[in-house]
Amino acid sequence: MTNRTLYLIACAAPPARRIDTGVRAAQSAGWDVCLILTPSARRWATEDAHGELDRLAGLTGHPVRHQHRLPSQEDVLPAPDAMLVAPLTSNTLNKWAAGISDTLALGLLVEGIGLGLPIVALPHWNEALGRHPAVPRSVETLRAAGVTVLLDDGLVPQQPRPGGSDAYPWQAAVNALPSLPTPKP
Repeated sequence: MTNRTLYLIACAAPPARRIDTGVRAAQSAGWDVCLILTPSARRWATEDAHGELDRLAGLTGHPVRHQHRLPSQEDVLPAPDAMLVAPLTSNTLNKWAAGISDTLALGLLVEGIGLGLPIVALPHWNEALGRHPAVPRSVETLRAAGVTVLLDDGLVPQQPRPGGSDAYPWQAAVNALPSLPTPKP
């Protein structure tokens, strides 16, 4: 078992319905995966399947987090060595670039930049959302802060009202992560 930890942060976009594919891809690459969902992604993950969060916790070996803990509660997740945001929505992109941390997922991402953690983001939004002037500015802001935003090399926004999410390139996102860091003592 590895002790190099990846926070996989998922936003509410169709590929979040197949988050287990991303978890398995990261685990196959040697990461201990902790899953964090935005509040809307949590609703998407549990919409059709009762007990889905328990199944995902079983897959990762960690509780699935989606909200802040209380100050009196112990943190149940190990500290991350890297973060992967997939799927990343335009909503989360723009809030993150503005430094807004009004959810657990955003708080971790904003803090991750400040901690200098390696962060990879694989967007999933449609072309219409991508044409909003805030989107390219936010991508540039995050890239300038050291975040790897995968929008090049064929990873492009979807057409409005896309069909399925089977083609979401989870493996490309995992491949963009840095080499596994040296294990913690």
